[in-house]
Amino acid sequence: MSRALDKYLRLPLITVLVVAADQLSKWWVLAAIPRHSVVPVVPGFLNLVRVHNPGGAFGFLAGQSSLWRGLFFIFFSLVAVGIILWLYRQTPAVYKWLLTGFSLIIGGALGNLIDRLRFGQVVDFIDVYAGRFHWPAFNLADSAITVGVVIFGLYLLSRKYPV
Repeated sequence: MSRALDKYLRLPLITVLVVAADQLSKWWVLAAIPRHSVVPVVPGFLNLVRVHNPGGAFGFLAGQSSLWRGLFFIFFSLVAVGIILWLYRQTPAVYKWLLTGFSLIIGGALGNLIDRLRFGQVVDFIDVYAGRFHWPAFNLADSAITVGVVIFGLYLLSRKYPV
């Protein structure tokens, strides 16, 4: 397979897989876990919960009106996807990990955007903690975005080898 073909198959394949996994996991959580319930998975480290986050990361803008907040997050999600698509297009096909990172970011952004359009908020369900210290609940879309941003950050720091 040519590098160019690989590059342009990678984007829809990873994006669709991320969106599908994210939406299926959220569908399961909505069907199986009552709101604000806790299901221990690994005691002392990991729970499944059902939290509806009207804000952004760490509850950013959660206290704002739902109309303003919704327009803000939908607009910036679309802008972010547009920028990442532009970066993807500019990236040479030899940078496979960077292209994968961009695809993960787009898939995660679209997964959370679907929630915002459907529910006006994002469904979070992964609760990682140590003792009484809990990381804010998150979902598979958030995880994909985080991994994609880490890959992008590592590329920016190293910029040595195409991978």
